Amino acid sequence: YSLPCPKTRPGSGRHSNHLGPMTYRESMITLGRRQRPPITIAKLTAILAATALLANATPALAQVEHQRGLARDPNSPVDLAPYYAQNLTWSTCEGGHQCAQLRVPLDYGDAAAGDITVALSRVLHSSSVSQGSLIVNPGGPGGSGLDFATVVADEIAPTVAKQFDIVGFDPRGVGKSAPVTCMTGAQTTRWILADPTPVTRAEQEAYMRLASTISTGCLRYSPTIAPHVQTSNTVKDMDIMRAALGEANLNLLGFSYGTSLGALYAQEFPDKVGRMVLDGAVDTSLDGMAISLGQSNAFQQALVRFANDCGRHADCPTRDGKQAVISNINRLLASLNQHTLPSTGYEPLNQAQAITAIFLSMYSPSFWAPLRLALTAANKGSGTDLQKLADLASDRDGKNHYASNQNSAFLAISCIDAPATPGRLGLLAAANSWSRSAPVPEMARAIAWGNAPCSTWFAHPKAPLTQVASTTKAPILIVDTRYDPATPYAWGVAVHKALPTSSLLTYEGDGHTAYGGGSACIDAAVDTYLLTGVAPPPNKTCT
Repeated sequence: YSLPCPKTRPGSGRHSNHLGPMTYRESMITLGRRQRPPITIAKLTAILAATALLANATPALAQVEHQRGLARDPNSPVDLAPYYAQNLTWSTCEGGHQCAQLRVPLDYGDAAAGDITVALSRVLHSSSVSQGSLIVNPGGPGGSGLDFATVVADEIAPTVAKQFDIVGFDPRGVGKSAPVTCMTGAQTTRWILADPTPVTRAEQEAYMRLASTISTGCLRYSPTIAPHVQTSNTVKDMDIMRAALGEANLNLLGFSYGTSLGALYAQEFPDKVGRMVLDGAVDTSLDGMAISLGQSNAFQQALVRFANDCGRHADCPTRDGKQAVISNINRLLASLNQHTLPSTGYEPLNQAQAITAIFLSMYSPSFWAPLRLALTAANKGSGTDLQKLADLASDRDGKNHYASNQNSAFLAISCIDAPATPGRLGLLAAANSWSRSAPVPEMARAIAWGNAPCSTWFAHPKAPLTQVASTTKAPILIVDTRYDPATPYAWGVAVHKALPTSSLLTYEGDGHTAYGGGSACIDAAVDTYLLTGVAPPPNKTCT
């Protein structure tokens, strides 16, 4: 979720291999959408701008297990009781929120594998009424949730934060939770600058060779954690987290990839589901290529809507209508496939960066104004503003330096979660097919080729992907945006049909996810559900 840009770039949802880590970026986008005034590149960039100990299990283990609802599995190779019985020690950390560390098994199938720690953050409720903890996840995979707890408490759900402790966490492999590294800084730069639309056989084979180094890099730099970053393990971590927080049920606010965590949690722990909001739902039955195709179509739809809106603004690069805007983008990308544009950034702007910038800008209408300015500047010969958007998408803060491990984590989790994607010929066929009727063909080609890393990944799930199912009796709220580019509306409908106790709340608008994005109707419905447990009427729609 994934957040995500081509190749590893703007990803969002669960496996947007093509898009890139939509991770820390998804929380940035969430912040961006909440700014009411127009957002400039400088403002977007500014958005980017302790130790906790674990107590051992208590002596009265049986009593603790009963209180915390630990379901003992006699067939489990790992004795989970001490993990469920642990107590968290909270301390104040940078940013003003509280921090702690949760101990979980590295490998749930091997007791001898040892432990890892999952980093947690918490913003305490601010009223005299407490309804316990609300765990939040910003998306990805690869998105850090530590600072996101503060974002939710202050910006997204301040009414809810009065009664809930908002708890963020870095999923295993991400940020401060046994972070996975698959690429050095220089290798990451090489990957995000690589041509995402190779044409000749030699170019395609070079691209596939480069993609294959990411898998081997994971095993080289992170041999211990890389084989264990599956979402299924993170779901198990979340149940231990629930118990350590002292909660009988897990309350969750998940965006994009965070909806996969929520839906799969409801499947594995149906009797532990509390209030659960899944905003920007991901269909967990889809493999990497199906995810890519859905996103390719949805991003094209978003591009057309951006182009249709562009002419209404004086800063649009052309005032001659929707088709003229799309033609302008196509000419720019074709030109960048041959020549770079000067930039004041780390290198001249190339086509890969321009595609990344455009993908990123579809995540929220708040990014449309910066994109208009960046396209206008590109028409005048400057690639600086497009490059700033691309760097923002990749969490890049130096020529070969990145503020987080999102680029590695996105691919490490996405690729190990799904079956292998096709090799060169299969990706070529997809690129040709998907681009044939696409308004901006180079974007569709980039999404298809972005699946290359997963074609040679070192491990994949043994069981086939299936639609999520749950016997939970708890009501679940699914929030879906009609023109969401990263988690298409059809995915939310599919997840709603698969979860019998769920309600579907539709936002008739643009952008990735809806809660906290400016719709009073959406916010009121979600707030009411989180505070009272009462879901909105069936098939409620907000304009």
